[in-house]
Amino acid sequence: MTVRRLSAGLVAAALFTPGLAACNATGTTEAGSSASPTVSASGTAAATGAATPVPGDAKQALLASTREISNGNFRFTMSGAGSTAEGQVHEPSQSAAMRVTVGKPTDDLFMKLDLVHHKPDSWVKVDLGGTTASSLPGVQKLNLGKYQHLDQTRIKGNRNLGFDFDKVDPAGSEVLTKGITEVRQTGDGAYAGTIDVSKAAEAGSVDPTVVTALGAQAKSVPFTAKLDPQGRLSEMVIQIPAAGQAKAQEIRITYSDYGSATAAQKPPADQVVEAPAELYNLFN
Repeated sequence: MTVRRLSAGLVAAALFTPGLAACNATGTTEAGSSASPTVSASGTAAATGAATPVPGDAKQALLASTREISNGNFRFTMSGAGSTAEGQVHEPSQSAAMRVTVGKPTDDLFMKLDLVHHKPDSWVKVDLGGTTASSLPGVQKLNLGKYQHLDQTRIKGNRNLGFDFDKVDPAGSEVLTKGITEVRQTGDGAYAGTIDVSKAAEAGSVDPTVVTALGAQAKSVPFTAKLDPQGRLSEMVIQIPAAGQAKAQEIRITYSDYGSATAAQKPPADQVVEAPAELYNLFN
């Protein structure tokens, strides 16, 4: 893997980009079948055998399950294509934290990011490794073992380093659920169906180049979802089929601790330096 610079591929939008994740895609598994009828996005049920339509609208249940996320008080995890992220969002304190890992130490490029946002400030600690890391411009100024304070005017709109407190969900699950084309309830708080990921590009959870490679397949990608006892989204798994040079991969998003997340902690002053130009060049 040749790396000139890291483009939009971290955090949400590029977290699941196979090229930046050392092409370590996880093989997908097929969604479990169910005798429950399939419900289209419009709420129309297609009977299977002698089954009768499920009362209510399964898609509406999933759409409603994302409302609590907008309150900005939760923990989350995301994984896909050999990359992982975990963190917390705490809107009451206007703070968030995220730890991102891309690849493995044995890959050509391995990267760990520790991001902290406490409005109006942001910091990132970078750990770059692998055989190609030394070829990145200014890498010696990046692996400092300290948090680098970010100039907000230089990361505005940057999905790699910035955080938008008006759009607090790193995975964009509300947008993803709006892209559901059919869904059925498979159990108590459990759902399965298909999603048009081409309509969910704004969510940032699926790399646009993968969507393009999928072609017509992008309109009907299998997914499963789970809701907690309060009807809030706890897990969504999207099973991206192989397309072009990209292997099949499983994108998994989880939410927990609704309403009980804690404020992100600012790094100690003696562990902070100002970010060099090389950092902005790497992620722009």
